[in-house]
Amino acid sequence: MTSSTFRIGGEIPVHRMGFGAMRLATEAGAARNASIAVARRAVELGITLIDTAFMYGWGANEELLVEALYPYPDDLLIATKVAFERPSAGEEARPNGRPEFLREQVEQALRRLRVERIGLLQMHRLDPKVPLADQLGTLREFQLDGRIGHIGLSEVTVDELHEARQVVDVASVQNRYNVLDREHEAVLDACDAAGIAFLPWRPVHPAASSGAVEIAAVAAELDATAAQVALAWLLDRSPVVLPIPGTASLDHLAENVAAAGLRLSAEQRERLDRITLPA
Repeated sequence: MTSSTFRIGGEIPVHRMGFGAMRLATEAGAARNASIAVARRAVELGITLIDTAFMYGWGANEELLVEALYPYPDDLLIATKVAFERPSAGEEARPNGRPEFLREQVEQALRRLRVERIGLLQMHRLDPKVPLADQLGTLREFQLDGRIGHIGLSEVTVDELHEARQVVDVASVQNRYNVLDREHEAVLDACDAAGIAFLPWRPVHPAASSGAVEIAAVAAELDATAAQVALAWLLDRSPVVLPIPGTASLDHLAENVAAAGLRLSAEQRERLDRITLPA
């Protein structure tokens, strides 16, 4: 049976079903109160990996998690991401990997999260305008002085992952991946071979497709939801996969966590593997 836990960087133990905080509303009022309740309930249900980012509300999402969970449980890992520059009005956010910008972002993340050390700090995107060694070398400086535990990447290719591993020990990769979207299959395989945590964002595909019919059929056989089947498939795909489904609903949160206990038969797994993927 596949293990329910994984050690990020060979060091930090987490339950493989994580939680993505991006969908949590941060504005004052009832929506924020509901978000705080969801974050707290996630921890109560046993989640030990929460994923956030500076880009999620430009720091507001991190601050929400602090309000909800600080002081943090000893076994909770809050992973955050840097390297996106807040855009001016009417502009799109763009990556910024300049060393001075990254240093400022890491310092701010440490202050917002009220920690002396970020267990997992991820590059939200690599900046094509800055040498990779300069970007990751900056994070390596923080790692050497103890303020970053492990370094992760997001939306990278196999070649970029290989190049990055020449500069730092890469502990995690966060790419888009799910049962109906396997564009980054080769990246997952590379992570599996190296024992690198693979955090699929958008772990449940939002669009209807021919494959959704097969997922629904398996769900009916297991008395589960289609989303639970999609998450169970990910957990069964490789022991390095750590899904981070996000939600602002207590009911959906409970449903996602319960998916960790769902077991696919070999025949069901094969049917899902054979799904014809959308073009």
